Amino acid sequence: MDRKSIGIIMNGVTGRMGYRQHLVRSILAIREQGGLALADGTVIWPEPVLVGRNAAKLEQLAAQHGLTRFTTDLDAALADESNEIYFDAQVTTARVAALKKAIAAGKHTYTEKPTAETLGEALELHRLGVASGKTHGVVADKLYLPGLRKLKRLVDSGFFGRILDVRVDFGYWVFEGDWQPAQRPSWNYRAEDGGGVILDMFPHWRYVLDHVIAPVKSVYAHATTHIPQRWDEAGKPYAATADDAAYGVFELEGGIIAQVNTTWTTRVDRTELVTFHVNGTNGSAVAGLRGCRVQHRNTTPKPVWNPDLPVTHDFRSQWTEVPENDVYDNGFKAQWEEYLNAVVTGMPYEHDLLAGAKGVQLAELGLRSAKEGVRFQVEDLA
Repeated sequence: MDRKSIGIIMNGVTGRMGYRQHLVRSILAIREQGGLALADGTVIWPEPVLVGRNAAKLEQLAAQHGLTRFTTDLDAALADESNEIYFDAQVTTARVAALKKAIAAGKHTYTEKPTAETLGEALELHRLGVASGKTHGVVADKLYLPGLRKLKRLVDSGFFGRILDVRVDFGYWVFEGDWQPAQRPSWNYRAEDGGGVILDMFPHWRYVLDHVIAPVKSVYAHATTHIPQRWDEAGKPYAATADDAAYGVFELEGGIIAQVNTTWTTRVDRTELVTFHVNGTNGSAVAGLRGCRVQHRNTTPKPVWNPDLPVTHDFRSQWTEVPENDVYDNGFKAQWEEYLNAVVTGMPYEHDLLAGAKGVQLAELGLRSAKEGVRFQVEDLA
C-alpha cells in the first residue's frame, strides 16, 4: 500500500461551515477511516493546515483535534510546497483575492460557493484556474444528499414521464439576535459584507436544478428584506441591508417551471428544512435532505373540492417512501473524496470553477430581476 500525504490549506476553518462540515465531518473523517483508498491501491492521507485570523482560536482547534499545523500567515502556507491544495471557506468578500493568490502559487483549489460576488470575477477565476493546469473545484454538497440522490434516480429512470414543474421550499426562522442569539452570522444580513439569501442560495439552486431536473434557462425573482434590523454577535443592533427572502420562478429546459421560495423568515411546517416537490405526467415525488416519497399516477387519489365538507383524505399517508437501497455518507465528505481523487489521478472534475460561475450568474441575474422587475434569460457560459 502506497500512502500519499497531501497538505490542504483550510482557510476560514474557524467559521461554522468550514469547521463542522469541511474539517470535522470531511477531512478528519477521512483520516479516521484510515485515509482515502484509490483504485490503484494508493491511500490519500490529508494533512490539514488550519488558516484564519484568530491565532488563539486556531491553536485551540488544532489541540482539540490533535493537529499541529496552523497559521495566520496565508502567504507562508502557500509558499510551502508540501501544501498542494488550497480550500476556501471564508466570507464571500475575501474569497476572490485569496483564490487568485492560491492559483498564482500553483495550488489546486477547492472552494465554498459563491465563488465571487459578480459574474465577471467568477469567470476570471475560472480562466485562471484553467490556465494553471491544476484541479479546481466548487462545493456542490446538496447533490450528494440522500434525498436528492433518490430523486435523481427517479428522474433518470423515467418515473415522472414528462416533468411539468418543481416547487422548492427552503428556509427557517433565523432569530433576530436580540432576545435569542441568531443561528447564522450577522454578515449574512449585510449586503456590503457579501450577505443576502439570493447570493447565498441561488448558486445552490443552479447546480441542483441543472444536475437533477434540467438546465435553468430563465429567471424571475422578487427579493425583500422582511427584518430590517438585527442584532450582531456582540448584541449590538445593525441595519439588515441584504435580502432575507427571495421568491423565484425559473424556466428549465423542456418548458419545466420551477417555483423556488428561499427565506430565513419562515417557521417550518414541513418534514425537512428543504423540500423539492416534482410533478410529472406519470408520477410525483417530494424529496428532502434525506427522505423521498413518491406517488404514481396509478395510485393518485381523486379529491373533489368542496369547502362545505371536512376533508376525508389523509393525503400524506397516500405517498410511498423510497427505500434506503444505498449507503449514504456525509455529502461534504463524499464530494471531498471525489475531489481528492481527481487531484491525485488527474481525472477531470465536473464541479469546477465554471460550474461555480454558473451559480454566480444565476444569483446576479436574480438580483437584477428583483431590482428591475424583469425576467432574464440565462445565457450558456460554455
